Amino acid sequence: MRNAMVLKAQRFVNSVYGSRIGTTVEETGEADWATMYALTRALQYELGITALSDNFGPTTLATLTAKYPELDADTVPSPDFCRVIQAGLYCKGYDGSDLDGTYGARTRAAVTKLKTDMGVERALPGAALTPKVFKALLTMDSYVLGGSGTRQVREVQQWLNGRCLGRQDFFAVACDGRVSRDTARALVLGVQYELGMADGTANGNFGPGTQSALRSHTVRQGDQGVYVRLFSAGMVVNRRPVALTDSFDSYLAAAVRAFQNFVALPVTGDGDFATFASLLTSYGDQSRQGKACDTIAKITPERAATLRAAGVAYVGRYLTNPSATSLPEKAIQPGELATIARHGLRCFPIYQTVNNDASDFDYVAGRTAGYAAVNAALDHGFRKGTRIFFAVDFDAVDAEITANVLPHFKGVKEAMADSGHPYEIGVYGSRNVCARVGAAGCSTASFVADMSPGFDGNAGRPLPGDWAYDQFVIRTLGSGDGQLEVDVDIASGRDTGQGAFDRPRPAVPDVAFDTRRIPALRADLSRYMRSIGRPDLGGVGSEARLYTNAQSVEAIQDQDELITELSHTYSMRKALIQTVVYWAMRDYSLADQATGQQVADHHLTGSGSVKDSPTGIGEIGAGDAIQAWNHCIGWGWTTGDHRDPGKDADLWAVWQRLNKDNAFSVRTAALIHLWGTRGRPGGQLPPGDRVTTPRSMRLDLAEFEITELLRRYRAWDPDVEAQTHRSLAVYQIFEKYNSIARHA
Repeated sequence: MRNAMVLKAQRFVNSVYGSRIGTTVEETGEADWATMYALTRALQYELGITALSDNFGPTTLATLTAKYPELDADTVPSPDFCRVIQAGLYCKGYDGSDLDGTYGARTRAAVTKLKTDMGVERALPGAALTPKVFKALLTMDSYVLGGSGTRQVREVQQWLNGRCLGRQDFFAVACDGRVSRDTARALVLGVQYELGMADGTANGNFGPGTQSALRSHTVRQGDQGVYVRLFSAGMVVNRRPVALTDSFDSYLAAAVRAFQNFVALPVTGDGDFATFASLLTSYGDQSRQGKACDTIAKITPERAATLRAAGVAYVGRYLTNPSATSLPEKAIQPGELATIARHGLRCFPIYQTVNNDASDFDYVAGRTAGYAAVNAALDHGFRKGTRIFFAVDFDAVDAEITANVLPHFKGVKEAMADSGHPYEIGVYGSRNVCARVGAAGCSTASFVADMSPGFDGNAGRPLPGDWAYDQFVIRTLGSGDGQLEVDVDIASGRDTGQGAFDRPRPAVPDVAFDTRRIPALRADLSRYMRSIGRPDLGGVGSEARLYTNAQSVEAIQDQDELITELSHTYSMRKALIQTVVYWAMRDYSLADQATGQQVADHHLTGSGSVKDSPTGIGEIGAGDAIQAWNHCIGWGWTTGDHRDPGKDADLWAVWQRLNKDNAFSVRTAALIHLWGTRGRPGGQLPPGDRVTTPRSMRLDLAEFEITELLRRYRAWDPDVEAQTHRSLAVYQIFEKYNSIARHA
């Protein structure tokens, strides 16, 4: 909200310091970081610091401490220096005394109120502004209760500030009642200071030294003192229904028992090390034993025995492999689920391809992931009702969760609905990711990535209420053939994986399409295309699409015998051919038709300005078709005459055939995929010798290989990345119905 005095502060810093500090701020009347940065630079200018920075760092703090350990009416060096203080006060919501440049009664009262709100009035009595309070003043941290904050958390924040601000590496935390990463770190620092750690050693990390020292400070009912207060502070910041206290009473003990039960610790009611650790850091006591684990290692009989000996009952394994070589055992291997079941273990499936950056997540990717996970789970033999955990393997901040992750899981949910709800949806990620996806109704249980306490999504966040697995440490178990590395997980019992499986669906050749399923296929494709803004009919002017969903499916079905033959000949999934043809037809517009007329005019009358263009039901250019045929003839994959893409006569002959002969277009589409595995510009698929055998492709391509083939098919398209991204779900829809047919 626009504030007249904040506006005055912004005008002051611009007019007095703009040319001196090399920056000006937008005069909005709203406090923001840009204004605080400008005031920080103004302070540095007044202190004689030449290398100005937005950061109120060690140099600024040391210089301010050396020159002005206390600022008050007698020590403020100039009116403008005082106005920097007053401008900061206004931006913070306190009375800046009309920027009058004097450290008078109103300014003194404002500084006193600021220190009271920060909780440091007893440690730093009086109205003088000290360096660390000045540093706090020039931040956007609030020291009054915020809308979503609680009084209990604010009391913890104020107590930590008042008790610890004098220590070297402790800086004031916000006192808005909201738990943040800074609040969580401040609490660990508070513990380290009470444990006797010196300045420079205490660092806010819950490391081995802190853990070792804390083990001897169990608190229990009847105890009093600072360790009880620190423990109760940990309960408060974990949103447990207690208040900050020095006395460990029966009410606190009951709350502790409830917390221990929730996080699957022994229920004692005592503030022992394991409980204290779970309050201070996301991973808690890493010496605990977990009943679950997840791993990228194949579970062999020897490894299964190792897991059983370690007390593991549930093992998480991956449905697909994002790489053919770097992690060869990451995906579930043939026969592995039978081994797991035979040894009395249960498996919970995880779906992850890349998923380590916000750009990997959106609605379309979620739809693709949902379809792909269902197909993979069915292939492996997971029974209906199994929960699949979809991974968000990066530290997504709130804005990224809103813009990327939630739309992604909406897509997963809709794909699962389209598939008939065969599986439950789980989410793997930080505490915040899991909590928000669950709150949005897009998951039914969480697999929490708690090994990264520094994640913004973990620090200061409570364990989600729907947690099923809590990942907290990496361990190497067993020896010899039974050795494997695992991420150890605590299991809540909310999910127990599966201990019995259907027969896996092997990578057998495709068969003729079951025509009884055409209406369902058409409906699935229609729903997906509508969801991405491509309705069955629509478009205006040159953007109008010429083929409907039904027409496109019908054209593909008309060529099903040929597509099946090509699939067998080249060990190529039918979905690769079906997808590119369907996408090409749904993409074909009036503008493309007009370009095609230009090609015809060029070759027939010489008046057209375009020599070649994508055409026919596969949207294939004659030049690409010629190169694909030449390439495949050279490899012995097909027969025919070599043509020259540089000759108009050859271009025109091939272009006409592509335009009019659907079977030729379909056959050429298959050859372009083969060309895409080797020889097409862009380099070989990594690794090139894995995608194909000397005379064919493979039926078990990894998802990244399928993606790359679809991308290379449309290499001519300036929007190739977006088109490929959107067409991946189409591949999974076709594969759904092809797999039903071949396993009937």
